[in-house]
Amino acid sequence: MIFHDPMAVAQEKMTKVCLFLEQHHLPPTPLNYQVTYTYISKSDLDLNAALDRILNSGQKIDSIYLEQLYFEHINQGHQEEAAMLKNVDGMLSTLQSSTQNSQRNISQFSEQLHHCVHSLGEHNIKQSKRALQLLSKQTDVLLKQHAHFKDTLKKARITHQKTQQQLLKLRKQYIIDLQTGMYKRHYLNQQTQQWLKQQKSICAIAIQVENIHEFSDKYGDAIGEVVLNRVAKKIQKYVFESGLPGRTGKNEFTVLLPDVEPETALVIAEKVRKGVEKLKFVSSKSPLELPSVELSVGIVKQKNEADFTALARKASQAAHKALILKQEYYIPS
Repeated sequence: MIFHDPMAVAQEKMTKVCLFLEQHHLPPTPLNYQVTYTYISKSDLDLNAALDRILNSGQKIDSIYLEQLYFEHINQGHQEEAAMLKNVDGMLSTLQSSTQNSQRNISQFSEQLHHCVHSLGEHNIKQSKRALQLLSKQTDVLLKQHAHFKDTLKKARITHQKTQQQLLKLRKQYIIDLQTGMYKRHYLNQQTQQWLKQQKSICAIAIQVENIHEFSDKYGDAIGEVVLNRVAKKIQKYVFESGLPGRTGKNEFTVLLPDVEPETALVIAEKVRKGVEKLKFVSSKSPLELPSVELSVGIVKQKNEADFTALARKASQAAHKALILKQEYYIPS
């Protein structure tokens, strides 16, 4: 989205943007700036409505949530790329079909010509032969053109495959969190909407790493990132076939489980918790073992929640409840 605000207006808006980021403890990244500037400018009513709902509910916002808003309301290029890829597929299919039809027509023409040569009578033989020789030469030219066309089509197909790979790589960047390898919030929201349209029941597991700040503060941000990555890998290991794991906060992951009841979700969450308990971290600067990872887990089933944001908030609140009650899990009744 491109803005054309006068300098004075832009400066006033940027002041508000900086205050907003500072108020909500958000890092001044380009993405956060763009989402907040769009919000301050009120140029996207859907984005403003979504952000206002979160702010009015008292829920804390972070860069992960702003990234969701960015992909859903500001940058929808991945949809255009997917449509372009579909159009390319259709064009190549048409070209291939045309080539096959052309090949059949040429073969039929060649057979008819051959039959004509053997069917000539004794009258005007020289004239007929010259005409047939000319037709034969024209046929050779046509066959060469056809061969060239097939070669061009082959090259186009190779180019298409490379383009497809590039688009798939680009799409992966849109939907995958580079730090943890988990799905991004906006993709979880898209999948939730699809399941709701299909009238599927959905369970959500919120997994919060409660002492991630301890790792970052005492041992550095790099260690904090390692811990998050290791926890993410454990989550992916146990929910790969049954659910959709995503990163929904700085220290929070959410797993979506379609057509699964809370009792089954609890079994999956227990496997994740036991897997994380086995993780051991040792500082490279000393032989001392680092603290164990502390998790809070909330499990909820979708009822009246109309989108992923509401469902994720409900699961996050359940995880916070588990922390307050000093329980391993909390499942609202």
